[in-house]
Amino acid sequence: MQNLKSISYGIFLIRITAGLIFLAHSLYLKVFIFTMSGTSSFFQSLGLPGITAWMVLFIEVIVGIMLILGLKTRQAALASIPVLVGATWAHSGNGWLFSNSGGGWEFPLFWTFVMIAITLTGSGAFSISAHLRKTDRN
Repeated sequence: MQNLKSISYGIFLIRITAGLIFLAHSLYLKVFIFTMSGTSSFFQSLGLPGITAWMVLFIEVIVGIMLILGLKTRQAALASIPVLVGATWAHSGNGWLFSNSGGGWEFPLFWTFVMIAITLTGSGAFSISAHLRKTDRN
């Protein structure tokens, strides 16, 4: 039983970290550093419609919040996977290392697999979804 508790805490830490990274990456990098105008221009340089940048921002912010709260964690993680696969594709021409100019594809690929793992494992400890399930049973 103690092992299951440790696993639940480990999943919680991964979930919180992933949520914070999503928020930092979307709000800080896309909105404040590159600005949404610059982010849209980057997406257009890849051949994607500029509105795609806003869709990605929306998904990343919502997923980040849902992960931090532990609300519909599996669904949130699953929704992020196409965005991360797209990011892996967008950086694929820059080589493997994310420290390469323009960022390589190692970091988005890593986060793709983290989100697959969260999709498979769920929320872990301290999630709103688990609290709501307990409340429903009472």
